[in-house]
Amino acid sequence: MSRPGFVLEVDDRTPPLLVHNGEGFLLERFPLGTRVVYPPEALPPVRDVDEAIQNALLNPIESEPLPELLRAGMRLTIAFDDISIPLPPMKKPDIRQRIIEAVLELAAQAGVDDVELISANALHRRLTPNELRDIVGERVFRSFFPDGKLYNFDAEDSANLTHLGQTRHGEDVEISKRAAESDLLVYVNVNLVAMDGGHKSTSIGLASYKSLKHHHNSHTMIHSRSFMDHKRSKMHESAWRMGEILTQHVKVFQIETTLNNDIFGGPLEFLQKREWEWSIKDQASMLGTKRALAAAPAKLRHKIFTDVRSNYGLTGVHAGKIEPVHDKTLENVHRQHLVEVQGQSDVAIMGVPFIGPYNVNSVMNPILAACMGLGYYFNSYRGNPIVRKDGAVILYHPVDYEFSQLHHPSYVDFFEEVLAESTDPATIEAKFEKQYAEDPWYIHLYRTSYAYHGVHPFYMWYWISHALDHCGDIVWVGANRKTVERMGFRSASTLQDALEMVSHSVGRSPSITYLHNPPHLLADVR
Repeated sequence: MSRPGFVLEVDDRTPPLLVHNGEGFLLERFPLGTRVVYPPEALPPVRDVDEAIQNALLNPIESEPLPELLRAGMRLTIAFDDISIPLPPMKKPDIRQRIIEAVLELAAQAGVDDVELISANALHRRLTPNELRDIVGERVFRSFFPDGKLYNFDAEDSANLTHLGQTRHGEDVEISKRAAESDLLVYVNVNLVAMDGGHKSTSIGLASYKSLKHHHNSHTMIHSRSFMDHKRSKMHESAWRMGEILTQHVKVFQIETTLNNDIFGGPLEFLQKREWEWSIKDQASMLGTKRALAAAPAKLRHKIFTDVRSNYGLTGVHAGKIEPVHDKTLENVHRQHLVEVQGQSDVAIMGVPFIGPYNVNSVMNPILAACMGLGYYFNSYRGNPIVRKDGAVILYHPVDYEFSQLHHPSYVDFFEEVLAESTDPATIEAKFEKQYAEDPWYIHLYRTSYAYHGVHPFYMWYWISHALDHCGDIVWVGANRKTVERMGFRSASTLQDALEMVSHSVGRSPSITYLHNPPHLLADVR
């Protein structure tokens, strides 16, 4: 049996606690009385994955079984989540591969021969052929990729987009033409956290900028409370409205999967455990890893972490109608991630790890570090933020001045030009977004290379709008001072220095909560 998450109060007996710090980690002693929120242990995985997949396809929720939806002469499109999830990537075979193969086998039995597979990457970068192969597997890749039947969605290919209409709020719904004109759209999802899945899969993953700008904007983001609670997230409300329009025109068979918290294994297994339960072997692994990382050159350190593959276990797979399927998905996600926390704190502390949704096989630039800490981790709550209004957030990450010119070209200009002018999301949106979104060079790189869309750094900055509005102080421990100052934050050398810096707003004896993740957790703040 896996143990649930819990809240520890630091006392004299508490050992130094591990804090993720980019491509490395620290052991930190926290002030007495600090609350430490530990994630639940990994839930037991489904025993027979293939049987679970077949059961979901043959016994879907509020839908005919998949074989009854398939017929000869039909147009079938299978869309799937891109490499932004799960994090870190999973060991082979990817669960999406196993589901896609099962769907294709049923399609072949029904005589369906017009099939296309689309990576639903919206304005994310295109996946390389090898990255596509890693998701769908060798057999599917060789059958579809050479003939152009397996490909990345292109949100700038106007000839292959279809406008389905507007929501009651005037939001445009424009998606992949192939998906829109299919007799059946099968969406294969990985729900790593509560934010994923539901109508967000189709109405965002297969959408153009014309659609995305209605919810990926500063006003919507600042009023999303939080991204992990779709009923209190303005972004999700918009996606759900768009989903209503989309499903009026397109028959969607949604397949959603949930994974457990089995993230770190092998020599990094100690990262899964509570510090006072480390064995002698765990302690030796921790010390050896820590020393090796400290001595390793940057490129080797980066390779060590980018090579991490997680042995996730499947905790559930459901298929059928989008809304009831997603309800089942959320039950599984909450069962794995939810930790009850009583009340808010004056200070929240978070360690930002080496990976986020937008630097897979790449580097975590300063904007992405901010997005991971102040966007994803800050929003990892249900009910209320872990930190009170006008409280302080302290984050750990080196925030080096490092950008990938291949993957994040517009990020460099955003950091140097836009943030030099303003860090206010609304001001940035009004003054600069249209220019970047329509820039022909950024569009060319998005369409022909492996670059995120020109508008993407704006979306990442809007992602932290809620935290910027809610928090009185934001301080980074051990970060590049010039880099964080450009983003409007401050840097401290140590935790004690950071607490001193925020004392003017939270006092000298603040209540403190440390979110001890990853593995993933969702703080249910009462």
